[in-house]
Order: sequence, then structure tokens, then C-alpha cells
Amino acid sequence: MPSYEPGSFRDPDSAVFRADGKVLRGLSGRAADDWDRLRSTAFFARLTEAGKVVRTTPYEGEAPPSPRGEPWARVLEHEPVPVISYPYEWPFAMLREAAVLQLEVLLAALDEGMSLKDGTAYNVQFVGSRPVFIDIGSFEPAAGPWPGYRQFCQTMLFPLLVQAHLGVPFQPLLRGAVDGLGASDVAGMFSGLRRFRKGVLRNVLLHAYLERRVTSAAEAVKADLRSSGFSVEVAKATARKLLDLVRGLEVGKRGSDADDEHSIWSDYRTTCSYSDADAKAKHEFVRAALEPQRSRLVLDLGANDGEYSALAAEHADHVVAVDADEKVVDLLYRRLRAAGNEKVLPLVMNLVDPSGGLGWRNRERAPFVERVRPDATLALALVHHLTIAANVPLPEVVAWLADFGGRQVVEFPHHDDVQVKRLLANKPAGLFDDYRRETFERLLAERFRVLRQETLPGGTRTLYLVEAVDA
Repeated sequence: MPSYEPGSFRDPDSAVFRADGKVLRGLSGRAADDWDRLRSTAFFARLTEAGKVVRTTPYEGEAPPSPRGEPWARVLEHEPVPVISYPYEWPFAMLREAAVLQLEVLLAALDEGMSLKDGTAYNVQFVGSRPVFIDIGSFEPAAGPWPGYRQFCQTMLFPLLVQAHLGVPFQPLLRGAVDGLGASDVAGMFSGLRRFRKGVLRNVLLHAYLERRVTSAAEAVKADLRSSGFSVEVAKATARKLLDLVRGLEVGKRGSDADDEHSIWSDYRTTCSYSDADAKAKHEFVRAALEPQRSRLVLDLGANDGEYSALAAEHADHVVAVDADEKVVDLLYRRLRAAGNEKVLPLVMNLVDPSGGLGWRNRERAPFVERVRPDATLALALVHHLTIAANVPLPEVVAWLADFGGRQVVEFPHHDDVQVKRLLANKPAGLFDDYRRETFERLLAERFRVLRQETLPGGTRTLYLVEAVDA
């Protein structure tokens, strides 16, 4: 049965639904006219071939009525995005690339008499490191000012400015506001000389001032701007200035003292307790676990610098690499983007507090666990951090892993491992006496079939290849 995407309800002229394993979009009569005009343009074909706009074709199958009960005038089929992710899960460079793409698409459209009716960050998804514009229903004939400017600022520009100029990560802020950051709230963060930082006066403070002064309806404002000579050419100039601004934003200066401050995991590779023999044995174990059966999707939990995500990508169609350290994930994304990697999707997420449902009825943006259903999972150098550092009981950690299902490679550092001892040094004596290998193996056996296990040469860590037992 066709099912509408819960987040696709705000546009009365367009909605996305799934049927027969396909991603489809219904269009009203007005939106169908815009589609006919769009597909006749040169820029649309050019950007589609370049992978910047989602590949879209007409669909002739049956379609359900619109959420408002009316039949669709036209139905389109989109090329599926392997994994849906959201802006509050992206590192800085990833959101910046998405913003650049949105503006490039807008400028290309304006050159051929079309525009975008909105500017939200949710118009963009990622195939690995490649951003792709997905909201075909957003295209409309150009008629003066860009109506998506406010959304663009709230969900893309303001978060970038806050992190670039103030050093405040935007992910928690966006996670708490599905419509983005309000101009007045952001303006309050840029007090004193901070207001003179690049892009703030024009796009934040003036924006906040106009929000307070303008009380008429949006359509009336657009009409007033058009009558005042706010032409498409002015919209182009605005988009070009925004594009220059966004491209120039960066988190600190590479090599500065601020940048050299270590994040939690940025130096883990050089400070962890693996010997060369341990590292080699671990690498071989993971490869042997993934190699016999190619995976559709591998989930790498606590991916750090992506070493094992890259290994998994050799034996999978796609990999989702998750880590809580925004700096580490940002560096990983930059490397992936430079290499043109379209298989590994890096995301910022605290696994103890993953992305939940947001927006209308808590369903407009789906929880992480509903969007990512792997058939293989890596949980390497992770269990001790969840159990000891985050105080998640060991049975809960094993039950959580079982929720992902499928095949898994799980690493258990023993009680006498150097890293475990460091974590225990900050905890009351006796609090984690149940953190033992025999306890972990008993818990594993309750929810998994243990297919293989191997203790690394150093003797303080054991790897397990397991398969979840169906409930």
C-alpha cells in the first residue's frame, strides 16, 4: 500500500510517497505545469547529469489521492537516496556543501526564468559525500524576490555563522528547532564587536530588524518588493553574495591554537592501546567477517576517523559512519569529499542520545533507528565507552546492539585493558565489577549466535562475529 512520507505535508502542490519500493511524488495541476517547464530547461538536465539534482522521471502507475483527498495531476518517480540524514547530523563542512549546492541550483534556475519556492536544508540529501538536491516540487517560475531566503538563513546560513564565528556547534541547536534558528535569537548571540563579523550585519541583524518591523503577510511583502523594483536580477545578485559568503565560512583557521585543541577522539589513533600486531589482527578479523557476504548497508558505530568504514565500503553498497565527535566527523567528510567517495556517509551523533522523531507529531523527521536499518554493523572499541563512560548497563548495551539485527562485529576490551583502566580510574571502586568478559559473552549468547571469536595478540581485547537471533 502507498504510504506518504510524514515530513511531506506542508506543500499543498506536492507530496512524496512510497509504493512498490519506489519513491514517488504527486503534483497538483499547478505543480505539473511547473514540472513541464522545468524539464524543458537546459540547467535541469545539466544538474541532473552532474548528480546535483535527483534523477526524476514520469511515473505512469496508480497513485493514491493527495493528503487533501484530491487526485494528483501528475506523478513522478525519484531515484532513491540510500540513507536519509538530517542537517543536525551533519558536520560543518557537510552543511556548508549543502548550502552551496542549494544556492548553485537557485542561480542556475534563475538564469532560465525559474526559482525555488523554499530554501530549507531538508531540500538536500547526501549520497555518501555528494550532496544532491531532492525537492523537485520546489521549482516554480521566477517572479521577483527569492521566497526561500528566510528558510535558507534559518536552516543553513545562521547555523554556519554561529559555528564559524562563535565556535558553537549547530547540531544541538537545529535538533531542538525543526524549522531552524530564528533571526532574533541568533542576533542576540552576536553582541558587541561580533556583529561586524562577515555576513552578520546584513543577514542576521537586518533580518531580525525587518522581522520585527514587517507584520504584513508574506505574499503581500513579495508583491510590495516586486512593485518596488525587486527584480529577478536583484534576486540573482543576492544569491551570488550569499554563495560567496557561504563558500568563505570556515571553523577557525586550520593550524590555529583553537584548531589544535584536541577533541575527545581526534588523537585516539595515536593514543589507543593497540600494538601493530593487534591492529593487523583486528583488521583481518573485520575483513574476514564482511568479505563472504556483500552487504547492502553497513553501520559503523563509533567510526572515529573512518578506517573501518573504508574497509566496510569494500564489501558493501553503502556505509553509514557515526561518531559523536563533530571535529573528527568533519575531517572525515572533507577527506571523503576530496576523494569523491559516494559510499560512506559520515554523521555526527551521540549514540547514547541519538536523533529522535522531530516536528509535527514527532514524525516529520524520523528517528535515526527508523532511517538506518543495516544488514551488518560494526561496534569496535565502543562497548567500554558506553558501559563505563556513559553508565549504560552492559545488558542494555547488548540489547541495543541486538535491535540493529543482522550480522555484527563487536569488540570487547577486557577489564585489564589500558583504556578500560583509564575509564575506571574516574569511577567509584567496585561500580563496574560486572564489566567482565564472561558476563559479556553470556549476554551475547542470549541475543546472538556467536559465529566466531578471537582475542587479539595483546590479550586484552576480544572480537566477536555474531548474528542477531530473531525475536
